[in-house]
Amino acid sequence: MHSPISYADIKTAADRIGGHVRPVTVAGADPGAEPYRLHLALEQLQHTGSFKARGAQNFLLAHREAGTLPAAGVTIASGGNAGLACAWAARRQGVPATVFLPTTAPKVKADKLVGYGADVRLVGTEYAEALAACEAFAAETGALASHAYDHPLIAAGAGTLLDEIHERVPDLDTVVVAVGGGGLFAGVATAARHHGIRTVAVEPENCRALDAAVRAGHPVDVTVDSVAADSLGARRASATALAAARQDGVRTVLVPDTAITRARRALWGDRRLAVEHAAATALAALTTPDPRGADHGYVPAPGEKVCVVLCGANTDPADLTRTAATA
Repeated sequence: MHSPISYADIKTAADRIGGHVRPVTVAGADPGAEPYRLHLALEQLQHTGSFKARGAQNFLLAHREAGTLPAAGVTIASGGNAGLACAWAARRQGVPATVFLPTTAPKVKADKLVGYGADVRLVGTEYAEALAACEAFAAETGALASHAYDHPLIAAGAGTLLDEIHERVPDLDTVVVAVGGGGLFAGVATAARHHGIRTVAVEPENCRALDAAVRAGHPVDVTVDSVAADSLGARRASATALAAARQDGVRTVLVPDTAITRARRALWGDRRLAVEHAAATALAALTTPDPRGADHGYVPAPGEKVCVVLCGANTDPADLTRTAATA
Protein backbone atom coordinates (compact mmCIF):
# COMPACT_ATOMS: atom_id res chain seq x y z
CA MET A 1 0.00 0.00 0.00
CA HIS A 2 1.33 3.43 -0.91
CA SER A 3 1.19 6.31 1.57
CA PRO A 4 -0.88 9.40 0.72
CA ILE A 5 0.91 11.96 -1.42
CA SER A 6 1.62 15.48 -0.21
CA TYR A 7 1.50 18.85 -1.92
CA ALA A 8 5.31 18.86 -1.72
CA ASP A 9 5.31 15.73 -3.91
CA ILE A 10 3.26 17.60 -6.50
CA LYS A 11 5.58 20.61 -6.47
CA THR A 12 8.57 18.28 -6.94
CA ALA A 13 6.77 16.63 -9.86
CA ALA A 14 5.99 20.01 -11.42
CA ASP A 15 9.67 21.01 -11.30
CA ARG A 16 10.68 17.62 -12.73
CA ILE A 17 8.29 17.51 -15.70
CA GLY A 18 8.35 21.21 -16.57
CA GLY A 19 9.11 21.51 -20.27
CA HIS A 20 8.28 17.83 -20.84
CA VAL A 21 4.49 18.21 -20.92
CA ARG A 22 2.08 20.70 -22.44
CA PRO A 23 0.68 23.32 -20.04
CA VAL A 24 -3.08 22.93 -19.81
CA THR A 25 -5.41 25.25 -21.70
CA VAL A 26 -8.41 26.44 -19.66
CA ALA A 27 -11.38 27.72 -21.66
CA GLY A 28 -14.24 29.71 -20.19
CA ALA A 29 -17.71 28.53 -21.12
CA ASP A 30 -20.37 30.89 -22.43
CA PRO A 31 -21.05 33.51 -19.73
CA GLY A 32 -24.63 33.57 -18.59
CA ALA A 33 -25.41 30.14 -19.99
CA GLU A 34 -25.55 28.78 -16.43
CA PRO A 35 -26.05 30.44 -13.04
CA TYR A 36 -22.50 29.33 -12.17
CA ARG A 37 -19.21 30.14 -13.93
CA LEU A 38 -17.96 27.16 -15.92
CA HIS A 39 -14.42 26.56 -17.16
CA LEU A 40 -13.11 23.57 -19.09
CA ALA A 41 -9.56 22.28 -18.59
CA LEU A 42 -8.65 20.96 -22.03
CA GLU A 43 -6.23 18.27 -20.90
CA GLN A 44 -7.29 16.11 -23.84
CA LEU A 45 -4.79 18.27 -25.77
CA GLN A 46 -1.93 16.83 -23.68
CA HIS A 47 0.78 14.63 -25.23
CA THR A 48 -0.68 11.18 -26.05
CA GLY A 49 -4.20 12.60 -25.70
CA SER A 50 -4.63 12.46 -21.92
CA PHE A 51 -3.39 13.68 -18.54
CA LYS A 52 -1.51 10.40 -18.12
CA ALA A 53 1.57 11.91 -19.80
CA ARG A 54 2.20 13.89 -16.61
CA GLY A 55 2.48 10.89 -14.33
CA ALA A 56 4.41 8.83 -16.86
CA GLN A 57 7.03 11.52 -17.28
CA ASN A 58 7.32 12.02 -13.53
CA PHE A 59 7.68 8.27 -12.94
CA LEU A 60 10.37 7.66 -15.57
CA LEU A 61 12.32 10.88 -14.94
CA ALA A 62 12.42 10.13 -11.21
CA HIS A 63 13.81 6.66 -11.91
CA ARG A 64 16.29 8.12 -14.41
CA GLU A 65 17.49 10.58 -11.75
CA ALA A 66 17.81 7.77 -9.20
CA GLY A 67 19.67 5.48 -11.62
CA THR A 68 16.95 2.82 -11.31
CA LEU A 69 15.73 2.74 -14.91
CA PRO A 70 16.75 -0.74 -16.17
CA ALA A 71 17.91 -1.64 -19.66
CA ALA A 72 14.91 -4.00 -19.80
CA GLY A 73 12.75 -0.88 -19.86
CA VAL A 74 9.34 -0.36 -18.38
CA THR A 75 6.11 -2.33 -18.41
CA ILE A 76 2.55 -1.35 -17.56
CA ALA A 77 -0.99 -2.68 -17.70
CA SER A 78 -3.55 -0.23 -18.95
CA GLY A 79 -6.99 0.31 -20.39
CA GLY A 80 -5.10 2.30 -23.00
CA ASN A 81 -4.29 5.85 -21.90
CA ALA A 82 -1.69 5.01 -19.24
CA GLY A 83 -0.04 2.64 -21.68
CA LEU A 84 0.12 5.33 -24.33
CA ALA A 85 1.70 7.78 -21.90
CA CYS A 86 4.16 5.19 -20.63
CA ALA A 87 5.22 4.18 -24.15
CA TRP A 88 5.63 7.81 -25.19
CA ALA A 89 7.69 8.68 -22.12
CA ALA A 90 9.79 5.51 -22.48
CA ARG A 91 10.59 6.36 -26.10
CA ARG A 92 11.74 9.80 -24.98
CA GLN A 93 13.97 8.14 -22.38
CA GLY A 94 15.32 5.65 -24.93
CA VAL A 95 14.09 2.51 -23.18
CA PRO A 96 11.64 -0.18 -24.37
CA ALA A 97 8.05 -0.34 -23.19
CA THR A 98 5.89 -3.46 -22.94
CA VAL A 99 2.21 -2.66 -22.52
CA PHE A 100 -0.46 -5.13 -21.46
CA LEU A 101 -4.03 -4.32 -22.54
CA PRO A 102 -7.31 -6.18 -22.09
CA THR A 103 -8.70 -7.45 -25.37
CA THR A 104 -11.59 -5.00 -24.92
CA ALA A 105 -9.31 -1.93 -25.24
CA PRO A 106 -10.35 0.35 -28.11
CA LYS A 107 -8.46 -0.37 -31.34
CA VAL A 108 -7.58 3.31 -31.66
CA LYS A 109 -5.53 3.03 -28.46
CA ALA A 110 -3.82 -0.23 -29.41
CA ASP A 111 -2.89 1.18 -32.82
CA LYS A 112 -1.42 4.34 -31.27
CA LEU A 113 0.65 2.21 -28.89
CA VAL A 114 2.23 0.39 -31.80
CA GLY A 115 2.96 3.77 -33.32
CA TYR A 116 4.90 4.73 -30.19
CA GLY A 117 7.03 1.62 -30.60
CA ALA A 118 5.56 -0.35 -27.71
CA ASP A 119 5.39 -4.13 -27.50
CA VAL A 120 1.62 -4.55 -27.11
CA ARG A 121 0.22 -7.69 -25.48
CA LEU A 122 -3.53 -8.33 -25.23
CA VAL A 123 -4.55 -10.35 -22.18
CA GLY A 124 -8.00 -11.05 -20.68
CA THR A 125 -11.10 -8.90 -20.89
CA GLU A 126 -10.52 -6.62 -17.86
CA TYR A 127 -7.75 -4.37 -16.65
CA ALA A 128 -7.13 -6.62 -13.62
CA GLU A 129 -6.21 -9.55 -15.87
CA ALA A 130 -3.80 -7.44 -17.89
CA LEU A 131 -2.27 -6.22 -14.62
CA ALA A 132 -1.58 -9.77 -13.42
CA ALA A 133 0.19 -10.57 -16.68
CA CYS A 134 2.20 -7.36 -16.44
CA GLU A 135 3.35 -8.17 -12.91
CA ALA A 136 4.46 -11.64 -14.00
CA PHE A 137 6.37 -10.14 -16.93
CA ALA A 138 8.17 -7.65 -14.68
CA ALA A 139 9.20 -10.42 -12.27
CA GLU A 140 10.51 -12.54 -15.13
CA THR A 141 12.40 -9.90 -17.12
CA GLY A 142 13.47 -7.26 -14.59
CA ALA A 143 11.52 -4.56 -16.39
CA LEU A 144 10.46 -1.63 -14.24
CA ALA A 145 6.78 -2.03 -13.35
CA SER A 146 4.80 1.18 -13.66
CA HIS A 147 1.13 1.45 -12.76
CA ALA A 148 -1.84 3.09 -14.40
CA TYR A 149 -2.80 4.95 -11.23
CA ASP A 150 -1.66 3.35 -7.95
CA HIS A 151 1.79 4.88 -7.47
CA PRO A 152 2.76 8.11 -5.68
CA LEU A 153 4.89 9.35 -8.60
CA ILE A 154 2.00 8.78 -11.01
CA ALA A 155 -0.54 10.54 -8.77
CA ALA A 156 1.80 13.44 -8.01
CA GLY A 157 2.44 13.95 -11.70
CA ALA A 158 -1.29 14.07 -12.35
CA GLY A 159 -1.72 16.59 -9.54
CA THR A 160 0.41 19.14 -11.40
CA LEU A 161 -2.67 19.73 -13.56
CA LEU A 162 -4.50 21.44 -10.70
CA ASP A 163 -1.69 23.89 -10.01
CA GLU A 164 -1.80 24.94 -13.67
CA ILE A 165 -5.59 25.34 -13.50
CA HIS A 166 -5.23 27.45 -10.35
CA GLU A 167 -2.72 29.72 -12.08
CA ARG A 168 -5.26 30.40 -14.81
CA VAL A 169 -8.33 30.66 -12.55
CA PRO A 170 -6.95 31.84 -9.17
CA ASP A 171 -10.41 32.35 -7.66
CA LEU A 172 -11.64 28.85 -8.58
CA ASP A 173 -14.11 27.31 -6.14
CA THR A 174 -14.53 23.74 -7.42
CA VAL A 175 -12.76 21.27 -9.70
CA VAL A 176 -14.71 18.35 -11.16
CA VAL A 177 -12.80 15.24 -12.21
CA ALA A 178 -13.63 11.72 -13.37
CA VAL A 179 -12.35 8.77 -11.33
CA GLY A 180 -11.24 5.32 -12.40
CA GLY A 181 -8.57 3.89 -10.12
CA GLY A 182 -8.01 7.31 -8.61
CA GLY A 183 -4.57 8.54 -9.69
CA LEU A 184 -5.80 11.78 -11.28
CA PHE A 185 -8.29 12.32 -8.49
CA ALA A 186 -5.74 11.75 -5.70
CA GLY A 187 -3.27 14.18 -7.23
CA VAL A 188 -5.83 16.83 -8.10
CA ALA A 189 -7.58 16.60 -4.72
CA THR A 190 -4.28 16.93 -2.85
CA ALA A 191 -3.34 20.08 -4.75
CA ALA A 192 -6.88 21.44 -4.58
CA ARG A 193 -6.97 21.09 -0.81
CA HIS A 194 -3.74 23.11 -0.59
CA HIS A 195 -5.42 25.93 -2.52
CA GLY A 196 -8.75 25.72 -0.67
CA ILE A 197 -10.58 24.37 -3.74
CA ARG A 198 -13.38 21.80 -3.50
CA THR A 199 -12.99 18.57 -5.48
CA VAL A 200 -15.96 16.68 -6.95
CA ALA A 201 -15.04 13.10 -7.91
CA VAL A 202 -17.34 11.61 -10.55
CA GLU A 203 -17.80 7.92 -11.38
CA PRO A 204 -20.14 6.00 -13.65
CA GLU A 205 -22.85 4.21 -11.68
CA ASN A 206 -21.46 0.83 -12.69
CA CYS A 207 -17.74 1.66 -12.35
CA ARG A 208 -17.81 2.95 -8.79
CA ALA A 209 -14.60 1.72 -7.16
CA LEU A 210 -14.01 4.91 -5.16
CA ASP A 211 -17.62 5.21 -4.02
CA ALA A 212 -17.53 1.59 -2.87
CA ALA A 213 -14.26 2.13 -1.01
CA VAL A 214 -15.63 5.19 0.78
CA ARG A 215 -18.73 3.27 1.85
CA ALA A 216 -16.76 0.19 2.96
CA GLY A 217 -13.97 2.13 4.64
CA HIS A 218 -11.31 0.34 2.59
CA PRO A 219 -10.65 -0.49 -1.09
CA VAL A 220 -12.92 -3.27 -2.38
CA ASP A 221 -13.45 -4.96 -5.72
CA VAL A 222 -16.42 -3.81 -7.79
CA THR A 223 -18.00 -4.91 -11.04
CA VAL A 224 -17.01 -2.95 -14.13
CA ASP A 225 -19.75 -2.19 -16.66
CA SER A 226 -19.93 1.25 -18.26
CA VAL A 227 -19.58 3.02 -21.57
CA ALA A 228 -16.52 4.66 -19.96
CA ALA A 229 -14.98 1.40 -18.72
CA ASP A 230 -12.07 1.53 -21.17
CA SER A 231 -10.63 4.42 -19.10
CA LEU A 232 -12.53 4.26 -15.79
CA GLY A 233 -12.78 0.48 -15.49
CA ALA A 234 -10.54 -0.14 -12.48
CA ARG A 235 -11.96 -2.92 -10.35
CA ARG A 236 -10.48 -1.40 -7.18
CA ALA A 237 -9.59 2.17 -6.21
CA SER A 238 -6.19 2.88 -4.72
CA ALA A 239 -5.66 3.40 -1.00
CA THR A 240 -4.17 6.79 -1.93
CA ALA A 241 -7.43 7.78 -3.63
CA LEU A 242 -9.46 6.65 -0.63
CA ALA A 243 -7.28 8.72 1.68
CA ALA A 244 -7.83 11.74 -0.57
CA ALA A 245 -11.59 11.14 -0.64
CA ARG A 246 -11.71 11.27 3.15
CA GLN A 247 -10.27 14.78 3.27
CA ASP A 248 -12.37 17.87 3.83
CA GLY A 249 -13.60 19.56 0.67
CA VAL A 250 -14.10 16.37 -1.35
CA ARG A 251 -17.39 15.01 -2.62
CA THR A 252 -17.97 11.80 -4.58
CA VAL A 253 -20.91 11.49 -6.98
CA LEU A 254 -22.24 9.01 -9.53
CA VAL A 255 -23.68 9.48 -13.02
CA PRO A 256 -25.53 7.08 -15.34
CA ASP A 257 -24.15 6.06 -18.72
CA THR A 258 -26.96 7.91 -20.47
CA ALA A 259 -25.71 11.19 -18.97
CA ILE A 260 -22.12 10.42 -19.95
CA THR A 261 -23.10 9.77 -23.57
CA ARG A 262 -25.24 12.91 -23.66
CA ALA A 263 -22.43 15.08 -22.24
CA ARG A 264 -19.93 13.68 -24.75
CA ARG A 265 -22.27 14.44 -27.64
CA ALA A 266 -22.90 17.94 -26.27
CA LEU A 267 -19.18 18.68 -26.10
CA TRP A 268 -18.93 17.77 -29.78
CA GLY A 269 -22.16 19.38 -30.90
CA ASP A 270 -21.74 22.66 -28.98
CA ARG A 271 -17.95 23.10 -28.94
CA ARG A 272 -16.50 20.62 -31.47
CA LEU A 273 -14.52 18.93 -28.70
CA ALA A 274 -14.06 15.22 -29.38
CA VAL A 275 -13.37 13.54 -26.05
CA GLU A 276 -13.59 10.02 -24.72
CA HIS A 277 -16.38 8.93 -22.42
CA ALA A 278 -14.17 9.29 -19.33
CA ALA A 279 -13.77 13.01 -20.01
CA ALA A 280 -17.49 13.44 -20.53
CA THR A 281 -18.13 11.67 -17.21
CA ALA A 282 -16.91 14.73 -15.30
CA LEU A 283 -19.17 17.11 -17.23
CA ALA A 284 -22.12 14.73 -16.86
CA ALA A 285 -22.16 15.44 -13.14
CA LEU A 286 -23.13 19.07 -13.85
CA THR A 287 -25.48 18.55 -16.74
CA THR A 288 -27.72 15.88 -15.27
CA PRO A 289 -28.10 16.10 -11.49
CA ASP A 290 -30.17 13.10 -10.47
CA PRO A 291 -33.19 13.47 -8.17
CA ARG A 292 -32.46 10.09 -6.58
CA GLY A 293 -30.14 11.55 -3.98
CA ALA A 294 -27.16 13.69 -3.06
CA ASP A 295 -24.72 11.12 -4.39
CA HIS A 296 -25.97 11.60 -7.96
CA GLY A 297 -24.73 14.64 -9.84
CA TYR A 298 -23.48 17.99 -8.57
CA VAL A 299 -25.39 21.29 -8.59
CA PRO A 300 -23.08 24.33 -8.28
CA ALA A 301 -24.31 27.34 -6.33
CA PRO A 302 -25.12 30.53 -8.23
CA GLY A 303 -21.89 32.33 -9.03
CA GLU A 304 -19.72 29.34 -8.12
CA LYS A 305 -16.58 29.09 -10.27
CA VAL A 306 -16.25 25.51 -11.49
CA CYS A 307 -13.63 23.84 -13.67
CA VAL A 308 -14.35 20.50 -15.34
CA VAL A 309 -11.31 18.47 -16.34
CA LEU A 310 -11.62 16.99 -19.83
CA CYS A 311 -9.05 14.31 -19.17
CA GLY A 312 -8.67 12.48 -22.49
CA ALA A 313 -9.43 12.32 -26.21
CA ASN A 314 -8.37 8.80 -27.20
CA THR A 315 -11.61 7.88 -28.85
CA ASP A 316 -12.92 7.08 -32.29
CA PRO A 317 -14.95 10.20 -33.17
CA ALA A 318 -16.84 8.42 -35.95
CA ASP A 319 -19.92 7.95 -33.76
CA LEU A 320 -19.92 11.67 -32.97
CA THR A 321 -19.82 12.64 -36.62
CA ARG A 322 -22.54 10.12 -37.43
CA THR A 323 -24.68 11.63 -34.67
CA ALA A 324 -24.09 15.11 -36.05
CA ALA A 325 -24.91 14.05 -39.58
CA THR A 326 -28.19 12.41 -38.61
CA ALA A 327 -29.31 14.93 -36.01
